[in-house]
Amino acid sequence: MTAHVLGDTAVLTGRSLRHILRSPDTIITTAITPIALMLLFVYVLGGAINFGSDTGSYIDYMLPGILLITIASGIAYTAYRLFLDMQSGIFERFQSMPIARPSVLWAHVLTSLVANIASVVIVVGVALLMGFRTGASPLAWLAVFGILTLFTLALTWLAVIAGLSAKTVDGASAFSYPLIFLPFISSAFVPTDTMPAPVAWFAENQPVTAIVSSLRALFAQQPVGNDLWTALAWCVGLLFVAYLGAMGIYRRKIS
Repeated sequence: MTAHVLGDTAVLTGRSLRHILRSPDTIITTAITPIALMLLFVYVLGGAINFGSDTGSYIDYMLPGILLITIASGIAYTAYRLFLDMQSGIFERFQSMPIARPSVLWAHVLTSLVANIASVVIVVGVALLMGFRTGASPLAWLAVFGILTLFTLALTWLAVIAGLSAKTVDGASAFSYPLIFLPFISSAFVPTDTMPAPVAWFAENQPVTAIVSSLRALFAQQPVGNDLWTALAWCVGLLFVAYLGAMGIYRRKIS
């Protein structure tokens, strides 16, 4: 049974990835907004922003938040592609074939993971050209990759819920807008102690701040402290809840 699911998932993932390869502009479009934000913050606003560090550059400070915005932008396409598949009747066609049902959703999730990793690589490449520097060890880079992968999976399963539940194309992708703006109310661009007390409380207790702090510490080769465990707890918890919600909606849709 497991081999059957894995085989079907691989075939359907290949189908989805071929669609992306035929239209690579989705990956480029996903990377454009974060890159534009980096240019704006570093070259226009960066000199006026106090980011609480006497060492390092502002691009080093803000890159973790930009990477999360990149992922939040990319998952909108997952909801969009899933919604189109639902509307085209391809799900009904798959049900008439000997295909493991979970593989249909997992194909979209894995495609999202690959596409978002590609977008993140593009953004990191541009950041290096803009002066981003890190002495992170291979182990630290592996930890960064692991955190970003967990974050991508968690948001992607949220995108699956949106894609399955939406009534229109616009509704399928619009859910990602609050997720894109969430890093702005965190420590991603300025320290939380510069914010008004109620805003600072929210910023300090929402998931993005813990994730950003963990990534920033890993890039700077500093101790991650409790931020890492808080970030992992948020990612794993959100992933678990979103997965259960998506599978529940999917079962009702195909029953």
